Amino acid sequence: MAKRTSQTATETASKSSKKTSSKESNSKIKDQDRKIFVLDSSAILHDLNTLMNFSEHDVAVPISVLEELDNFKKGNDTINFTAREFIRFIDELSGLHTLSDWIPLGEGRGKLKVILEEHSQINAQEIFGDHKADHRILDAALNLHEEFPNRKVILVSKDINLRVKAKSLDMLAEDYKTGQVKDIDALYKGKSYNEEISEEIVAELYKEGKIDRRKVFDKAPTANHYFVINNHSSSVLCYYNPRTDIIELVEKTNCYGIKPRNAEQTFALHAILNPEVKLLTIQGMAGTGKTLLALAGALEQRRNFHQIFLARPIIPLSNRDIGYLPGDAKMKIDPYMEPLWDNLKFIQNQFSDRTKDYHRINDMVANEKLLITPLAYIRGRSLSNILFIIDEAQNLTPHEVKTIITRAGENVKIIFTGDIYQIDSPYLDSRSNGLSYLIDKLKGEKVYAHITLEKGERSELANIANKLL
Repeated sequence: MAKRTSQTATETASKSSKKTSSKESNSKIKDQDRKIFVLDSSAILHDLNTLMNFSEHDVAVPISVLEELDNFKKGNDTINFTAREFIRFIDELSGLHTLSDWIPLGEGRGKLKVILEEHSQINAQEIFGDHKADHRILDAALNLHEEFPNRKVILVSKDINLRVKAKSLDMLAEDYKTGQVKDIDALYKGKSYNEEISEEIVAELYKEGKIDRRKVFDKAPTANHYFVINNHSSSVLCYYNPRTDIIELVEKTNCYGIKPRNAEQTFALHAILNPEVKLLTIQGMAGTGKTLLALAGALEQRRNFHQIFLARPIIPLSNRDIGYLPGDAKMKIDPYMEPLWDNLKFIQNQFSDRTKDYHRINDMVANEKLLITPLAYIRGRSLSNILFIIDEAQNLTPHEVKTIITRAGENVKIIFTGDIYQIDSPYLDSRSNGLSYLIDKLKGEKVYAHITLEKGERSELANIANKLL
């Protein structure tokens, strides 16, 4: 009986300790229970606030990681900004401490240390036969494990190859999971199919163009959600307007010569043209019409905005900036921007070269009313009276997506398009990329809409390739 009472008292003390100050809480955590997370540069560049996401556990940064960040600090891209800010943060945090000390990260958090000793008994550099930075990071983590044998030392990296090498050395290694979508298969699609709806409701929608939401759904649907409502004799396309609590009819619209070919494309164009939707994401595999629809809808609304920006992230080889490429600025970026020009040319070719609509596109490009540019050239600007299309958004990190959206001023509409399963960045996947993160986090906001395009419309050959190859 005494033993049972003792256990209960221990559990009560454990629960009450969580309510005490962080200093008291940290002092009660045994050293062997506090993990040491070793960060590499890919995790830091993915999220500027990486250091603050490990609760009461300690964080270590190998000196070779700081050297790598130093190589990234020059430039105007988000990755360069992150490198500079992280180095400044380390400098401010150290204060009167030396970097070889364990520096407190703040209330409720563990400590930080820069690992200067990057040699271990196992010696990853000799095992893998190369003295590159990744192997020095492995040796730094192994050195910590030898120094603290009773504590879990875990390498945190977005680089899957580095994690595999760490595990081959019998070392714990994890992906940086903050901001990841937990269940990618359940990611919001923005549309649904509803059957067994009475013919009276369908008839009223066709006649009036709208219907009280309570006649169709007991609970309010997700804001700006789209529906295909079916019964045995007919079907109707509609969406939920969160501002009026009404289900409204969605009709096919011709935008600058481009006509939607299926229900999903009809929904996408409706959202693009909806002035109440300030932020839109369009997700889908190649050939579903994401970029084409966004561009056609933007041209249709050209009078509502001072400029239309089309941008896409540039994923250079070996992390080399486009400045390494030969030629002037236009020659450097043209190969990356070619898909956007292809879509623009396709829209232009819907018209005869003798028409105003055909030549208007050329005039908009010449006068920079329509501007196609790398995303790196947009960051840092204050955006007002602009319709902004970001293509290939799956190659952005959650932090980069946030950076872009927070630049929005008055009368700005932002459209992100991409395929979360076709990622070029070596440090992102379907769950950790910025497009998936955005869809997951903003679902339900009144200013936001999303649609997933699933049916390929580029050509029969492209559909066969997507399906079978």
